[in-house]
Amino acid sequence: MNNIDLAEDAVLMRKVAGGDRRAFLSLYDKYAARVYGLALRVLGDRMTAEEIAQDAFVRMWTRAETFDPKRGRLSSWLLTITRRLALDRIRFESRRPPTSNYSNPGEAPEYVPDPASETEEARWATLKFALNTLPEEQRLVIELAFYHGMSHSQIAEYQATPLGTVKTRLRLGMKKLRLEWDQGEKSN
Repeated sequence: MNNIDLAEDAVLMRKVAGGDRRAFLSLYDKYAARVYGLALRVLGDRMTAEEIAQDAFVRMWTRAETFDPKRGRLSSWLLTITRRLALDRIRFESRRPPTSNYSNPGEAPEYVPDPASETEEARWATLKFALNTLPEEQRLVIELAFYHGMSHSQIAEYQATPLGTVKTRLRLGMKKLRLEWDQGEKSN
């Protein structure tokens, strides 16, 4: 890559930071194959590589103002984003429970209680009822965190929601869940 290409990339990124879609599409056309290729090499799965490539370009669009051409090439910056997203996906997938029988984050897995334990069965029923009384955004955050093992940051990224909002929803949801739990325990 020569100095003219580097200067052109810097100009296009300034335009992208200003919301110029044509500049974004120009950079997409220039780098999409390399970004996808890297994601595919890291992940080994075409569909996941496509998702990661798309996420990398979304990041480029939303964080274009953070690119500094004095610190390096645009291609290096974009491929670093891609590599980190791919590695984050690998880490996330490795932490997921291997016996997962649920695929929708809004769906809590069914628990099959020990028939000999009526107390445990009643507790699970109370928990399930309490979860269903929560506002949807609080219930979903709790399910993503506890049933799917996602971190606060992963939930924020997944929902495209600020991290502080995720933490607030989780805290409020857990507080309401505790109140419902306590009321359910008293009635049993």
